[in-house]
Amino acid sequence: MAIKLDKMSRKELEALRADVDEAIVQKRKSEKQDALAAAQKAAAEFGFSLDELTGKKGGRGGAKASSAEPKYMNPENPTQTWTGKGRQPNWFKAAVEAGAAPESLEI
Repeated sequence: MAIKLDKMSRKELEALRADVDEAIVQKRKSEKQDALAAAQKAAAEFGFSLDELTGKKGGRGGAKASSAEPKYMNPENPTQTWTGKGRQPNWFKAAVEAGAAPESLEI
């Protein structure tokens, strides 16, 4: 399936880019869910829960981890995330200033 980019208008190219960005985000979510399910299955085969293996504790005690899940992800570096609270990271500011909609950076 070859797409002739040089024959497309700027608007068509921007729409295609938005569609590709959204497809990447959706694929990442799907792969993350698949990976989690596979990890839980593997842990169960050995008689453990995934929480036991990762050291997560239920209930009270221990150090309190951040309860906020990441809301935004840097598309250029998926390891960089932001919860949407507190100061905006530089990669988020730069992306918004470059014309990216904040919604397009959501996980």
